[in-house]
Amino acid sequence: MTPGERFCKQPVPIRKFEWLSLGAVLMITAGALTYFGEGKSAVMPDAPVEAQVVRPAPAYTPKHIYSETADPKADIAAGLAQAKHEHKRVILDFGGDWCGDCQVLDIYFHQPPNAEVLEKNFVLVHVWIGHMDTNIDVAAKYGVPIHRGVPALAVLAPNGKVLYSQATGEFSAMRHMDPNSVTDFLKKWKS
Repeated sequence: MTPGERFCKQPVPIRKFEWLSLGAVLMITAGALTYFGEGKSAVMPDAPVEAQVVRPAPAYTPKHIYSETADPKADIAAGLAQAKHEHKRVILDFGGDWCGDCQVLDIYFHQPPNAEVLEKNFVLVHVWIGHMDTNIDVAAKYGVPIHRGVPALAVLAPNGKVLYSQATGEFSAMRHMDPNSVTDFLKKWKS
């Protein structure tokens, strides 16, 4: 037997670490395929054939809602003037573009039936709060405790009187709330 033949017949040692790494990669891949379903729709066993397809949520790109350079005091004054002229109320929406719950609230505001109620009854003013460190004085003026979370809302009469101030962070978990909660809010505070 030549030295080359002896080399070919010996098994190649595989270290335990390599097996563990390979196993981890396979488990992660299997988990991802199970979670994402390789793009296939999930099937509900007891549902009629037409209702069996569960479509994934549409892709979503965060919107630019809150202006970092706006003057919130001037924006609120303009909103109050518009509300007085149109016989509406003002909703102050304190938040930031980085806030997923603020993004969801904006989506809910602009879906039916909320979009119609909002348009007919309110002037919406967005107030940027930075990373909970900007325009805090404006929020405090309207009784909105930003430290409880955002989005945080206040409803004003056209004369500037605070009709409602979100005191306990009611909408700070908006992504876990139903769009009807926004509908109920708008209907309760509409003019």
